[in-house]
Amino acid sequence: MIYIIDHQDSFTWNVVHQFAKFDKVICSNYYEVNDRLLDRSDVIVLSPGPGSPKDYPTTSKIYKKYKGKKKIIGICLGYQMILHNEGGKIIQQKKIYHGFQSKIKTNNQSKIFKNNQQFKVGRYHSLKLMEPFKSNSIKITMRCSKTKIPMGLEDNQNKIYGFQFHPESFLTENGNTLIKKILSAK
Repeated sequence: MIYIIDHQDSFTWNVVHQFAKFDKVICSNYYEVNDRLLDRSDVIVLSPGPGSPKDYPTTSKIYKKYKGKKKIIGICLGYQMILHNEGGKIIQQKKIYHGFQSKIKTNNQSKIFKNNQQFKVGRYHSLKLMEPFKSNSIKITMRCSKTKIPMGLEDNQNKIYGFQFHPESFLTENGNTLIKKILSAK
C-alpha cells in the first residue's frame, strides 16, 4: 500500500491517480494523517505543496520516524522536505519555474537510471537546493540540462527517492515509467 501525504496542493490528486496504477493508494490531508494506515503502508509519498519544508513540521517528524524503514518518495515540496531534513538549505531561486518544461539529465550517481539519460519534465517550483550539499547517503542523480539545478535524488541505502519536478504532469514525458522504476527499486 502507498500512503500519500497531501500538503494541500492542486497536483496531489494527479499524484494519487498516477501511483494508483501500481498499487492501492491511501491519501490524507497533512492535518489528518492516519498513523495506523501509515504504519501499514509499504511506501510513503510526500506530495507537492505550497510554501517551504519548514512549514510542515509533522511531515518532518514522519520522515525521521520512517527513514530507512519504509520507501519514501518526495515530489517537489516532498523532495525539498527530504533535503531539508538531511541538512540541506532550501532557498528562493532567481527564476520561477511554474508550468515550465525542462530537459533533465541523469548522472553516474544513479543506481536506477542509466547515466546521461535525458527526459523532458514539468517544473512547478520557485525554491531550490542551495549547493554545495553534502550527505553520506543521498546522491543528486538528475540535473537540469541548462541550469544544472538538482532535480532528482536517490538514497538506495535508506530507500529514499525524490524529484524536484512533477512526474504526474502532462509536461513530463514517461512520468509513469519514472515512478515504476522508483517503486521497483530494491
